[in-house]
Amino acid sequence: MGVPGRLDIRNVSKSFDVDGRRLDVLSHVSFDVAPGGFVSIVGPSGCGKSTLLRLILGVDGDYQGDILLNGERISKPALSRGVVFQDHRLLPWLTLQQNVALSLENSGWSQEEKEKAVAEHIALVGLQGFEQAFPHQLSGGMAQRGAIARGLANRPDILLLDEPLGALDALTRLRLQGELQRIWRAEGVTMILVTHDVDEAIFLSDEVIVMNAKPGRVAERIVVELDGERDRGSAAFAAHKKRVLDAMGDYVRAAA
Repeated sequence: MGVPGRLDIRNVSKSFDVDGRRLDVLSHVSFDVAPGGFVSIVGPSGCGKSTLLRLILGVDGDYQGDILLNGERISKPALSRGVVFQDHRLLPWLTLQQNVALSLENSGWSQEEKEKAVAEHIALVGLQGFEQAFPHQLSGGMAQRGAIARGLANRPDILLLDEPLGALDALTRLRLQGELQRIWRAEGVTMILVTHDVDEAIFLSDEVIVMNAKPGRVAERIVVELDGERDRGSAAFAAHKKRVLDAMGDYVRAAA
């Protein structure tokens, strides 16, 4: 198991040049994630959620402010940060085992260490017996669990989740939310989830970051105070959901 990462986002702004005009996507975004924490980011389309995830991943180092992982400023990709996208992105010509192993190519580990990590993480996501299956032989939920195994196999300090369950049907999504919670507790890795699903954010997270758009900024940070198993039908769960929706304000009212 890797060492859970601490993430500090300090006064981060990001803009793009569009046809000679400056487009502000993020404006003075600040929050932190404790080691081993699970934070979800919710907000309307265009609020910069995925842009922020790209900055944390390090694929775009052109931003203002500071994004620090364990005290070091992020400016480029590194093995200390794993990622899972909405589509599983498993290579169709490789088996599940080979796809998971692909994330370890530059790890510097011995072959024995790689094989052990691959086997452990395929087992962690409940796909024992499917090691030699190709992506087209897996269901959507199974393929996405394979992507989670690949994201965790090199034991990153932090795992970034960009709507990883968004393309799944409703029942599979509910099941995978439970699986993701179990995996997070087993691995102890710091996780950041971008999602449009408020229920999903509350069910999984220690804290929900609500963002507003144009430009993207933090509207409210909501600590999830639900102990033990999280009952979506409870009054406490409903109260948390109302608070998140209230923080989204005009966007939610316009959609009603």
